[in-house]
Amino acid sequence: MTTFAHRGVTQIARTGLTWLDIPEEPDLNRLRRDVGERLHAAMADQGVDALVLLGNSNVMYATGISWPLADAGLSHVERPVAVVLADDEHPHLFLPFREGAAMESGLLDDHLHGPVYLEFDEGVADFAKTLAGLVRAGATVATDELTGAMRRAGSALFPGGAPVDAAPVVGAAKLVKTVDQISCLRRATQITEQAVAEIQKSLAPGVRQIDLSAEFVRRAFELGATTNMFDSIWQVMPASRAEGAWTTTGDLALPLLTTEREVAQGDVLWTDVSIAYHGYCSDHGRTWIVGQDPTPAQQEQFDKWRQVVDGVLSVTKAGATCGDLGRAATAAAGGHKPWLPHFYLGHGIGTGAAEMPMIGTDLGQEWDDNFVFPAGMLLVFEPVVWEDGTGGYRGEEIVVVTEGGWMPLTAYPYDPYEVRSGN
Repeated sequence: MTTFAHRGVTQIARTGLTWLDIPEEPDLNRLRRDVGERLHAAMADQGVDALVLLGNSNVMYATGISWPLADAGLSHVERPVAVVLADDEHPHLFLPFREGAAMESGLLDDHLHGPVYLEFDEGVADFAKTLAGLVRAGATVATDELTGAMRRAGSALFPGGAPVDAAPVVGAAKLVKTVDQISCLRRATQITEQAVAEIQKSLAPGVRQIDLSAEFVRRAFELGATTNMFDSIWQVMPASRAEGAWTTTGDLALPLLTTEREVAQGDVLWTDVSIAYHGYCSDHGRTWIVGQDPTPAQQEQFDKWRQVVDGVLSVTKAGATCGDLGRAATAAAGGHKPWLPHFYLGHGIGTGAAEMPMIGTDLGQEWDDNFVFPAGMLLVFEPVVWEDGTGGYRGEEIVVVTEGGWMPLTAYPYDPYEVRSGN
Protein backbone atom coordinates (compact mmCIF):
# COMPACT_ATOMS: atom_id res chain seq x y z
CA MET A 1 0.00 0.00 0.00
CA THR A 2 1.25 3.47 -0.85
CA THR A 3 1.23 5.71 2.20
CA PHE A 4 2.70 8.99 3.27
CA ALA A 5 3.47 10.39 6.68
CA HIS A 6 2.10 13.68 7.96
CA ARG A 7 3.37 14.69 11.40
CA GLY A 8 4.03 11.04 12.19
CA VAL A 9 0.57 9.76 11.31
CA THR A 10 0.20 7.06 8.69
CA GLN A 11 -2.46 8.33 6.32
CA ILE A 12 -4.56 6.59 3.73
CA ALA A 13 -2.96 5.99 0.38
CA ARG A 14 -3.42 8.93 -1.92
CA THR A 15 -3.50 6.68 -4.97
CA GLY A 16 -4.92 3.22 -5.58
CA LEU A 17 -6.70 2.76 -2.25
CA THR A 18 -8.92 -0.34 -2.27
CA TRP A 19 -10.65 -2.38 0.38
CA LEU A 20 -7.64 -4.71 0.31
CA ASP A 21 -5.77 -1.90 2.08
CA ILE A 22 -8.24 -1.77 4.98
CA PRO A 23 -7.64 -4.35 7.74
CA GLU A 24 -10.50 -6.67 8.63
CA GLU A 25 -10.09 -5.65 12.27
CA PRO A 26 -8.50 -2.39 13.41
CA ASP A 27 -5.19 -2.21 15.20
CA LEU A 28 -6.54 -0.30 18.22
CA ASN A 29 -3.14 0.55 19.66
CA ARG A 30 -2.07 2.06 16.34
CA LEU A 31 -5.42 3.83 16.03
CA ARG A 32 -5.07 5.47 19.45
CA ARG A 33 -1.48 6.45 18.73
CA ASP A 34 -2.40 8.02 15.40
CA VAL A 35 -5.33 9.91 16.93
CA GLY A 36 -3.09 11.29 19.66
CA GLU A 37 -0.58 12.50 17.12
CA ARG A 38 -3.29 14.13 15.02
CA LEU A 39 -4.80 15.89 18.05
CA HIS A 40 -1.43 17.19 19.19
CA ALA A 41 -0.60 18.40 15.69
CA ALA A 42 -3.91 20.26 15.49
CA MET A 43 -3.35 21.75 18.95
CA ALA A 44 0.04 23.04 17.86
CA ASP A 45 -1.47 24.55 14.70
CA GLN A 46 -4.12 26.38 16.75
CA GLY A 47 -1.84 27.39 19.61
CA VAL A 48 -3.80 25.39 22.18
CA ASP A 49 -2.06 23.98 25.26
CA ALA A 50 -4.92 21.94 26.73
CA LEU A 51 -8.25 20.51 25.58
CA VAL A 52 -11.15 19.98 27.98
CA LEU A 53 -13.66 17.76 26.17
CA LEU A 54 -17.19 17.01 27.35
CA GLY A 55 -18.91 15.94 24.14
CA ASN A 56 -19.27 12.17 24.10
CA SER A 57 -18.06 11.71 20.52
CA ASN A 58 -15.02 13.94 21.17
CA VAL A 59 -14.14 12.09 24.38
CA MET A 60 -14.40 8.76 22.56
CA TYR A 61 -12.17 10.11 19.79
CA ALA A 62 -9.50 11.48 22.12
CA THR A 63 -9.33 8.55 24.55
CA GLY A 64 -10.39 5.45 22.61
CA ILE A 65 -13.13 4.45 25.05
CA SER A 66 -16.48 3.00 24.02
CA TRP A 67 -19.13 4.94 25.91
CA PRO A 68 -22.44 3.05 25.73
CA LEU A 69 -24.80 6.00 26.20
CA ALA A 70 -23.85 8.28 23.28
CA ASP A 71 -26.57 10.92 22.73
CA ALA A 72 -28.55 9.61 25.70
CA GLY A 73 -25.57 10.36 27.94
CA LEU A 74 -25.72 14.10 27.30
CA SER A 75 -28.28 14.50 30.05
CA HIS A 76 -26.45 12.17 32.44
CA VAL A 77 -24.44 13.78 35.24
CA GLU A 78 -21.86 10.97 35.17
CA ARG A 79 -20.60 11.32 31.63
CA PRO A 80 -16.97 10.97 30.56
CA VAL A 81 -14.67 13.98 30.37
CA ALA A 82 -11.24 14.11 28.74
CA VAL A 83 -8.31 16.46 29.23
CA VAL A 84 -5.62 16.44 26.52
CA LEU A 85 -2.35 18.24 27.26
CA ALA A 86 0.08 19.46 24.60
CA ASP A 87 3.08 18.10 26.54
CA ASP A 88 1.58 14.69 27.40
CA GLU A 89 1.00 12.00 24.77
CA HIS A 90 -1.63 10.31 26.95
CA PRO A 91 -5.03 11.94 27.61
CA HIS A 92 -6.58 12.13 31.05
CA LEU A 93 -9.99 10.46 31.33
CA PHE A 94 -12.60 11.11 34.00
CA LEU A 95 -15.12 8.28 34.12
CA PRO A 96 -17.62 6.89 36.65
CA PHE A 97 -16.12 3.40 36.33
CA ARG A 98 -12.75 1.92 35.39
CA GLU A 99 -13.80 -1.52 34.24
CA GLY A 100 -15.23 -2.43 30.86
CA ALA A 101 -15.16 0.41 28.36
CA ALA A 102 -12.51 2.37 30.23
CA MET A 103 -10.05 -0.48 29.92
CA GLU A 104 -10.33 -0.41 26.14
CA SER A 105 -8.55 2.93 26.08
CA GLY A 106 -5.22 1.48 27.14
CA LEU A 107 -4.57 4.57 29.28
CA LEU A 108 -2.01 4.68 32.04
CA ASP A 109 -3.49 4.10 35.49
CA ASP A 110 -2.52 7.59 36.69
CA HIS A 111 -4.43 9.07 33.73
CA LEU A 112 -7.70 7.37 34.72
CA HIS A 113 -9.76 9.37 37.20
CA GLY A 114 -13.09 9.11 38.91
CA PRO A 115 -16.21 10.96 37.75
CA VAL A 116 -16.61 14.71 37.64
CA TYR A 117 -19.96 16.44 38.06
CA LEU A 118 -19.75 19.50 35.86
CA GLU A 119 -23.46 20.28 35.97
CA PHE A 120 -23.07 21.29 39.63
CA ASP A 121 -21.15 24.15 41.24
CA GLU A 122 -19.53 21.80 43.77
CA GLY A 123 -18.41 19.44 41.03
CA VAL A 124 -16.89 22.25 39.02
CA ALA A 125 -15.04 23.51 42.10
CA ASP A 126 -13.51 20.07 42.62
CA PHE A 127 -12.63 19.80 38.92
CA ALA A 128 -10.95 23.22 39.04
CA LYS A 129 -8.53 21.92 41.68
CA THR A 130 -7.70 18.88 39.55
CA LEU A 131 -7.33 20.96 36.39
CA ALA A 132 -4.96 23.37 38.18
CA GLY A 133 -2.66 20.43 38.87
CA LEU A 134 -2.65 19.39 35.20
CA VAL A 135 -2.62 22.63 33.22
CA ARG A 136 0.23 25.08 33.63
CA ALA A 137 -0.49 28.69 34.54
CA GLY A 138 -1.15 30.92 31.55
CA ALA A 139 -1.95 28.02 29.23
CA THR A 140 -4.43 28.44 26.39
CA VAL A 141 -7.33 26.09 27.07
CA ALA A 142 -9.94 25.02 24.54
CA THR A 143 -13.22 23.32 25.34
CA ASP A 144 -16.06 21.93 23.25
CA GLU A 145 -18.80 22.61 25.79
CA LEU A 146 -19.51 24.63 28.91
CA THR A 147 -22.18 23.66 31.40
CA GLY A 148 -24.04 26.34 33.32
CA ALA A 149 -21.96 25.62 36.40
CA MET A 150 -18.73 25.93 34.38
CA ARG A 151 -19.86 29.32 33.08
CA ARG A 152 -20.69 30.49 36.58
CA ALA A 153 -17.24 29.45 37.82
CA GLY A 154 -15.51 31.74 35.33
CA SER A 155 -11.90 32.46 36.21
CA ALA A 156 -11.99 30.08 39.16
CA LEU A 157 -12.07 27.24 36.62
CA PHE A 158 -10.01 28.90 33.88
CA PRO A 159 -7.67 31.38 35.62
CA GLY A 160 -5.72 31.99 32.42
CA GLY A 161 -8.74 33.50 30.71
CA ALA A 162 -11.90 32.32 29.01
CA PRO A 163 -11.37 29.10 27.03
CA VAL A 164 -11.36 29.13 23.24
CA ASP A 165 -13.48 26.90 21.02
CA ALA A 166 -12.12 23.37 20.65
CA ALA A 167 -13.98 22.78 17.36
CA PRO A 168 -11.11 23.95 15.07
CA VAL A 169 -8.73 21.57 16.85
CA VAL A 170 -10.94 18.50 17.07
CA GLY A 171 -12.50 19.08 13.66
CA ALA A 172 -9.12 19.27 11.94
CA ALA A 173 -7.92 16.11 13.67
CA LYS A 174 -11.06 14.15 12.85
CA LEU A 175 -11.36 15.09 9.19
CA VAL A 176 -9.11 12.49 7.53
CA LYS A 177 -9.48 8.89 8.66
CA THR A 178 -6.71 6.32 9.03
CA VAL A 179 -7.08 2.77 7.74
CA ASP A 180 -7.88 1.57 11.28
CA GLN A 181 -10.62 4.15 11.71
CA ILE A 182 -12.12 3.13 8.37
CA SER A 183 -11.91 -0.49 9.49
CA CYS A 184 -14.01 0.40 12.55
CA LEU A 185 -16.49 2.37 10.46
CA ARG A 186 -16.82 -0.47 7.96
CA ARG A 187 -17.44 -3.01 10.73
CA ALA A 188 -20.03 -0.70 12.31
CA THR A 189 -21.78 -0.47 8.94
CA GLN A 190 -21.69 -4.24 8.48
CA ILE A 191 -23.18 -4.83 11.93
CA THR A 192 -25.90 -2.29 11.24
CA GLU A 193 -26.83 -3.73 7.87
CA GLN A 194 -26.97 -7.28 9.20
CA ALA A 195 -29.21 -6.24 12.09
CA VAL A 196 -31.43 -4.09 9.85
CA ALA A 197 -31.87 -6.97 7.39
CA GLU A 198 -33.38 -9.05 10.18
CA ILE A 199 -35.63 -6.17 11.22
CA GLN A 200 -36.91 -5.68 7.69
CA LYS A 201 -37.88 -9.35 7.50
CA SER A 202 -40.11 -8.89 10.54
CA LEU A 203 -41.77 -5.73 9.21
CA ALA A 204 -45.51 -6.29 8.89
CA PRO A 205 -48.78 -4.49 9.64
CA GLY A 206 -49.36 -4.35 13.40
CA VAL A 207 -45.70 -4.21 14.43
CA ARG A 208 -44.94 -1.37 16.85
CA GLN A 209 -42.16 1.11 16.19
CA ILE A 210 -40.65 0.55 19.64
CA ASP A 211 -40.55 -3.20 19.00
CA LEU A 212 -38.51 -2.58 15.85
CA SER A 213 -36.12 -0.46 17.94
CA ALA A 214 -35.81 -3.10 20.67
CA GLU A 215 -35.12 -5.84 18.15
CA PHE A 216 -32.53 -3.71 16.34
CA VAL A 217 -30.61 -2.75 19.49
CA ARG A 218 -30.60 -6.31 20.82
CA ARG A 219 -29.35 -7.77 17.56
CA ALA A 220 -26.76 -5.03 16.99
CA PHE A 221 -25.15 -5.66 20.38
CA GLU A 222 -25.21 -9.41 19.78
CA LEU A 223 -23.26 -8.76 16.58
CA GLY A 224 -20.62 -6.68 18.34
CA ALA A 225 -21.87 -3.10 18.59
CA THR A 226 -20.41 -1.16 21.50
CA THR A 227 -22.82 1.81 21.50
CA ASN A 228 -26.34 2.61 20.34
CA MET A 229 -25.83 6.13 19.01
CA PHE A 230 -29.40 7.45 19.03
CA ASP A 231 -33.02 6.40 19.33
CA SER A 232 -33.79 4.42 16.18
CA ILE A 233 -36.16 6.11 13.73
CA TRP A 234 -38.94 4.25 11.90
CA GLN A 235 -40.92 7.30 10.92
CA VAL A 236 -44.24 6.89 9.15
CA MET A 237 -44.31 9.60 6.50
CA PRO A 238 -47.61 11.38 5.85
CA ALA A 239 -49.24 11.23 2.43
CA SER A 240 -49.09 15.03 2.32
CA ARG A 241 -47.36 17.82 4.22
CA ALA A 242 -50.73 19.00 5.55
CA GLU A 243 -51.33 15.61 7.20
CA GLY A 244 -47.96 15.58 8.96
CA ALA A 245 -46.73 17.13 12.17
CA TRP A 246 -46.92 20.92 12.20
CA THR A 247 -43.59 22.77 12.01
CA THR A 248 -42.82 26.45 12.34
CA THR A 249 -41.02 26.47 8.98
CA GLY A 250 -43.62 24.53 7.04
CA ASP A 251 -41.09 21.80 6.25
CA LEU A 252 -41.52 18.09 6.72
CA ALA A 253 -41.04 17.06 10.34
CA LEU A 254 -37.99 14.79 10.57
CA PRO A 255 -37.01 13.02 12.67
CA LEU A 256 -39.90 12.28 15.03
CA LEU A 257 -39.51 10.14 18.14
CA THR A 258 -40.33 6.47 17.95
CA THR A 259 -43.55 5.58 19.78
CA GLU A 260 -45.82 2.61 20.40
CA ARG A 261 -47.56 3.32 17.09
CA GLU A 262 -48.38 0.20 15.08
CA VAL A 263 -47.37 0.40 11.43
CA ALA A 264 -50.17 -0.25 8.91
CA GLN A 265 -50.42 -1.72 5.44
CA GLY A 266 -48.99 0.72 2.91
CA ASP A 267 -47.19 2.94 5.44
CA VAL A 268 -44.07 4.58 4.05
CA LEU A 269 -41.27 4.41 6.64
CA TRP A 270 -38.16 6.56 6.61
CA THR A 271 -35.62 4.64 8.69
CA ASP A 272 -32.51 5.98 10.39
CA VAL A 273 -30.30 4.01 12.81
CA SER A 274 -26.75 4.27 14.09
CA ILE A 275 -24.46 2.18 16.28
CA ALA A 276 -20.75 2.36 17.02
CA TYR A 277 -17.93 -0.17 16.91
CA HIS A 278 -14.99 0.76 19.15
CA GLY A 279 -16.32 4.31 19.12
CA TYR A 280 -16.81 4.69 15.34
CA CYS A 281 -20.28 5.03 13.89
CA SER A 282 -22.58 3.72 11.24
CA ASP A 283 -25.37 5.82 9.76
CA HIS A 284 -28.04 3.84 7.96
CA GLY A 285 -31.18 5.04 6.22
CA ARG A 286 -33.62 3.53 3.77
CA THR A 287 -37.29 3.91 2.83
CA TRP A 288 -39.58 0.92 3.41
CA ILE A 289 -43.21 0.28 2.51
CA VAL A 290 -45.18 -1.91 4.89
CA GLY A 291 -46.70 -5.01 3.37
CA GLN A 292 -46.70 -4.06 -0.31
CA ASP A 293 -44.62 -3.08 -3.33
CA PRO A 294 -44.22 0.56 -4.34
CA THR A 295 -46.76 2.22 -6.58
CA PRO A 296 -45.50 3.52 -9.96
CA ALA A 297 -45.29 7.03 -8.45
CA GLN A 298 -43.30 5.75 -5.47
CA GLN A 299 -40.95 3.80 -7.74
CA GLU A 300 -40.43 6.95 -9.80
CA GLN A 301 -39.43 8.86 -6.68
CA PHE A 302 -36.83 6.21 -5.88
CA ASP A 303 -35.52 6.44 -9.45
CA LYS A 304 -35.13 10.20 -9.01
CA TRP A 305 -33.33 9.66 -5.71
CA ARG A 306 -30.89 7.28 -7.41
CA GLN A 307 -30.28 9.87 -10.12
CA VAL A 308 -29.44 12.45 -7.47
CA VAL A 309 -27.02 10.09 -5.71
CA ASP A 310 -25.39 9.17 -9.02
CA GLY A 311 -25.04 12.85 -9.87
CA VAL A 312 -23.35 13.56 -6.55
CA LEU A 313 -21.03 10.57 -6.83
CA SER A 314 -19.98 11.64 -10.33
CA VAL A 315 -18.18 14.67 -8.87
CA THR A 316 -17.05 13.17 -5.56
CA LYS A 317 -13.28 12.98 -5.24
CA ALA A 318 -10.40 14.64 -3.44
CA GLY A 319 -10.24 18.29 -4.47
CA ALA A 320 -14.00 18.65 -4.94
CA THR A 321 -15.95 20.98 -2.67
CA CYS A 322 -19.23 20.87 -0.79
CA GLY A 323 -20.48 23.39 -3.35
CA ASP A 324 -19.63 21.05 -6.23
CA LEU A 325 -21.74 18.29 -4.68
CA GLY A 326 -24.64 20.61 -3.93
CA ARG A 327 -24.74 21.86 -7.50
CA ALA A 328 -24.55 18.32 -8.90
CA ALA A 329 -27.44 17.22 -6.69
CA THR A 330 -29.54 20.23 -7.63
CA ALA A 331 -28.93 19.70 -11.35
CA ALA A 332 -29.86 16.00 -11.08
CA ALA A 333 -33.08 17.00 -9.29
CA GLY A 334 -34.16 19.32 -12.07
CA GLY A 335 -33.02 22.58 -10.52
CA HIS A 336 -34.28 22.36 -6.93
CA LYS A 337 -32.35 21.26 -3.85
CA PRO A 338 -33.13 17.61 -3.06
CA TRP A 339 -32.76 17.82 0.70
CA LEU A 340 -34.80 19.14 3.59
CA PRO A 341 -34.12 22.85 4.32
CA HIS A 342 -33.41 22.21 8.00
CA PHE A 343 -31.06 19.30 7.21
CA TYR A 344 -28.32 18.81 4.64
CA LEU A 345 -27.39 16.97 1.48
CA GLY A 346 -24.64 15.15 3.31
CA HIS A 347 -22.20 15.18 6.20
CA GLY A 348 -19.06 13.61 7.60
CA ILE A 349 -18.96 10.67 9.98
CA GLY A 350 -16.57 9.25 12.57
CA THR A 351 -17.02 9.03 16.34
CA GLY A 352 -20.14 11.12 15.73
CA ALA A 353 -22.90 9.97 13.40
CA ALA A 354 -22.90 13.45 11.82
CA GLU A 355 -19.64 15.38 11.72
CA MET A 356 -18.21 18.15 9.58
CA PRO A 357 -18.47 18.94 6.79
CA MET A 358 -22.19 19.62 6.53
CA ILE A 359 -23.16 20.06 2.88
CA GLY A 360 -25.88 22.51 1.87
CA THR A 361 -26.69 24.09 5.22
CA ASP A 362 -27.24 27.69 6.29
CA LEU A 363 -23.47 28.01 6.66
CA GLY A 364 -23.92 29.37 3.16
CA GLN A 365 -22.70 28.90 -0.40
CA GLU A 366 -19.35 30.58 0.19
CA TRP A 367 -18.57 28.14 3.00
CA ASP A 368 -19.60 25.20 0.80
CA ASP A 369 -17.44 26.41 -2.08
CA ASN A 370 -14.39 26.87 0.15
CA PHE A 371 -14.51 23.46 1.83
CA VAL A 372 -12.20 21.24 -0.25
CA PHE A 373 -12.31 17.47 0.28
CA PRO A 374 -9.10 15.67 1.23
CA ALA A 375 -8.53 12.03 0.35
CA GLY A 376 -9.42 9.79 3.29
CA MET A 377 -12.46 11.79 4.40
CA LEU A 378 -15.79 9.98 4.76
CA LEU A 379 -19.12 11.38 3.60
CA VAL A 380 -22.73 10.34 4.15
CA PHE A 381 -25.16 11.37 1.41
CA GLU A 382 -28.85 11.58 2.35
CA PRO A 383 -30.85 13.39 -0.33
CA VAL A 384 -34.64 13.43 -0.18
CA VAL A 385 -37.14 13.23 -3.02
CA TRP A 386 -40.55 14.44 -1.88
CA GLU A 387 -43.89 15.17 -3.51
CA ASP A 388 -47.23 15.32 -1.76
CA GLY A 389 -49.22 12.14 -2.13
CA THR A 390 -46.53 9.46 -1.95
CA GLY A 391 -44.51 9.72 1.28
CA GLY A 392 -41.30 10.40 -0.63
CA TYR A 393 -37.97 8.60 -0.64
CA ARG A 394 -34.95 9.04 1.61
CA GLY A 395 -31.84 6.91 1.95
CA GLU A 396 -28.24 7.18 3.09
CA GLU A 397 -24.99 6.14 1.41
CA ILE A 398 -21.51 6.29 2.98
CA VAL A 399 -18.38 6.67 0.85
CA VAL A 400 -14.66 7.13 1.41
CA VAL A 401 -13.23 10.00 -0.64
CA THR A 402 -10.15 8.96 -2.62
CA GLU A 403 -7.78 10.81 -4.90
CA GLY A 404 -9.52 9.56 -8.01
CA GLY A 405 -13.09 9.28 -6.74
CA TRP A 406 -14.69 7.32 -3.92
CA MET A 407 -15.19 3.87 -2.38
CA PRO A 408 -18.56 2.65 -1.05
CA LEU A 409 -19.01 1.73 2.59
CA THR A 410 -22.72 0.85 2.42
CA ALA A 411 -23.97 -2.27 0.64
CA TYR A 412 -27.61 -2.54 1.74
CA PRO A 413 -30.30 -3.21 -0.92
CA TYR A 414 -33.23 -0.91 -1.66
CA ASP A 415 -36.11 -3.37 -1.28
CA PRO A 416 -39.00 -3.13 -1.98
CA TYR A 417 -37.96 -0.71 -4.72
CA GLU A 418 -36.66 -2.02 -8.01
CA VAL A 419 -33.18 -0.93 -9.07
CA ARG A 420 -33.59 -0.28 -12.77
CA SER A 421 -30.67 -0.36 -15.17
CA GLY A 422 -29.40 3.07 -16.09
CA ASN A 423 -30.37 4.61 -12.74
